Amino acid sequence: MEAQRNPVDILDEAVSNRAVIVMEQTSHSMWVNSKGLALLGFNKNTPNPVGGIIMKDEVTGHPNGLLIDNAGEMAMHLAMKTTPQRRQNDYDGMVNHTLPAFAEHGITSIVDARAYWRRGHPQTWLQLEKDNALTVRAVVGLWAYPEDDDDAQFKKLKSLYRNDPNSLLRMNQIKLYSDGIPVNTTAALNGSYVFDMLGQPTNNGLNYFTQTRLANYINVLEEVGFDFHIHAIGDRGIHEALNAIEQGGSSKGRHRLTHLEIVDKKDIRRFAQLNVTADCQVAGDFTHPSHWPEMAKVIGSKKAHNLVPIKSLNDAGARVTLSSDWSVSAFNPFIGLQNALTRAPQNLSLPDALAAYTINSAYVMRQEQVVGSLEVGKEADLLVLDQNLFEMEVEDIGHTQVLQTLLAGEEVYLSEDFDY
Repeated sequence: MEAQRNPVDILDEAVSNRAVIVMEQTSHSMWVNSKGLALLGFNKNTPNPVGGIIMKDEVTGHPNGLLIDNAGEMAMHLAMKTTPQRRQNDYDGMVNHTLPAFAEHGITSIVDARAYWRRGHPQTWLQLEKDNALTVRAVVGLWAYPEDDDDAQFKKLKSLYRNDPNSLLRMNQIKLYSDGIPVNTTAALNGSYVFDMLGQPTNNGLNYFTQTRLANYINVLEEVGFDFHIHAIGDRGIHEALNAIEQGGSSKGRHRLTHLEIVDKKDIRRFAQLNVTADCQVAGDFTHPSHWPEMAKVIGSKKAHNLVPIKSLNDAGARVTLSSDWSVSAFNPFIGLQNALTRAPQNLSLPDALAAYTINSAYVMRQEQVVGSLEVGKEADLLVLDQNLFEMEVEDIGHTQVLQTLLAGEEVYLSEDFDY
């Protein structure tokens, strides 16, 4: 927008002999050059895919190279389709970088919140397990593609389900999006955006899955044993996701909505009533109160000045969990912990914030009988820290260092500074 040029022209000027796609940090929009658009089959007559927008030049009607939400996802699926070399690169990255970094920061359980089965992500996890290379308990959230035929996708997802309680690796969650994000003006809102980046009249966001379709997914896949991990940011998107869980789910499900940036007050109590976990991320700056004035320019002041209402949800009896949304935000839990305590008026107490990172998260992962608290008979997933979180200034919590990390009593990380 600042350059007053179409992204496709900027990219074509730089690279014209092969397809190029550039993803921004949140993954909710992409730039694609002409070669890439041709490979996708996107032209002036192509309708918007479900959950996405192909932005087009106002004069010519041709795609301008900016793909929003699922339109961009479809481009990335093409660019990142699985090959033996890419799968090996993913494996090497996990073994040499990601898993050691998790251990260094005291992370012993993770949810892979968006495992694209077309890109071979489940196979990478299975290989890590086979090679005894896992240093975390991992729950894989299998991606539900909104553009796919439902029955065919149900069959595929059911074939990938695995839930051995004695394994470090389980594939027992489904990840999908209810809506987009506010900065793209695609989070599903009650009411219209104050500033509409997309140039669409009365824009109130979009849906990857309608409420009815989402309820059907929950109904069909919960029977197999899947829990749902639903991206829901706008108040309309959150309301519809709660409705879908109420319509399609049962008391067996341990479903959660994640992000929860703009929650209608009428829906706050529904989380506890429906046993839906409120999964929030506060490690990033974009939901911190200091950022609210900027958000007000997009979504309006009333919605912007209560982003991620973790205290309201917690006070209403919701099970609140705190997570990272890495790589959008830092995965260091101590940064998230500090921010959870310092984002008044929507802040948590230290005991509640620690529970959100530990026992509450263990419940969502269906492992609260094994880990999540220090109790006789549970697995020894333990950390040794360089300072007592209860005996220090809140502003210093983010600087906490992990000295030692144990998984089931086995050391997976030891700091050079730890002398014991």
